[in-house]
Amino acid sequence: MNATGHLRTVSTVVRRTLFPVKPPASTTWSTTVDDPLVGRVALSGRLSCPANARDLAILVHGLGGSSDSGYMTSAARAADALGMASLRFNLRGADGRSGDFYHGGLTADLHAAVSALSTSGFERIFVLGFSLGGHVALRFATEVDEPRVAAVAAVCSPLDLAAGVQAIDRPPMAPYRAYVLRRLKANYESTARLGRVPTPPRELQSVRTIREWDSLTVVPRFGFDDPDDYYAKASVGPVMDRLRRPALLLAAEDDPMIPPVAIRPALAAARDADAVTRFLTLRWIERGGHLGFRRRLDLGLEGPPGMESQILLWLLRAAVGSRRLRSVFYSFSKTS
Repeated sequence: MNATGHLRTVSTVVRRTLFPVKPPASTTWSTTVDDPLVGRVALSGRLSCPANARDLAILVHGLGGSSDSGYMTSAARAADALGMASLRFNLRGADGRSGDFYHGGLTADLHAAVSALSTSGFERIFVLGFSLGGHVALRFATEVDEPRVAAVAAVCSPLDLAAGVQAIDRPPMAPYRAYVLRRLKANYESTARLGRVPTPPRELQSVRTIREWDSLTVVPRFGFDDPDDYYAKASVGPVMDRLRRPALLLAAEDDPMIPPVAIRPALAAARDADAVTRFLTLRWIERGGHLGFRRRLDLGLEGPPGMESQILLWLLRAAVGSRRLRSVFYSFSKTS
């Protein structure tokens, strides 16, 4: 990794902060999920639906993010421009109102959302996840049996949670880590005010690594033995051969937070590589950051340039089994 990855990452965050994209018109959406330990948990999101939309994209945020994150509103705007509905979905706790919190392999919330949308009238449902949300989306795609779920995509997402955490916990990643932990701690305090939490919020203020955070929150809440047990059981890498929907993973060679080591070894270790490649398209961008790409990124698809639009186009074409799409992605040279 070189300075390009940091520059792309930071500049994208700054741009989204100073010049936020206005999301399309939306309404509050809500449902619940029954958790075996804590009972009924509230879920929420923002639903945007252009007139006559037949396709819905469920957008899933990353660690410490929410439905209001800049990459979520940008994706919703791109979906609206393509005539697609979008649900900017909050994993439990991200809205500060559910009384619980999520982890990187928790797919129950997505299953509940899809089930709640079963009478919505949409003909096809897609899932697009960012960073850790992409990991959740890929894990979901190994389990889903709802026929209307047509394809999924993940952006800058790890396949091996242990490797991903090890990467972000390195000393040079301290500014990124502090940013994520600040948001996690704020959400956790809101959760503590609404329900029981495994560790008092005051005991988490000194936490400085993601591994330590997981050991004090995720591990006791969800019954894992320790962080290694959590990462091993929740990671999608070991079950990628169970993919049964077309899936795209867009990754950056220079990503400072989710580097190639959190992706490539997991694919190399797949028990059934042929089963994985039948469904997974892995697209590497040579120069990019974490959720940070050129604004006019072109993946070789007809339609508007830009990361969000190009991925949504991929999802739409994957849903109809376009052979041309697969040939484009395997033959197109790396985009700089």
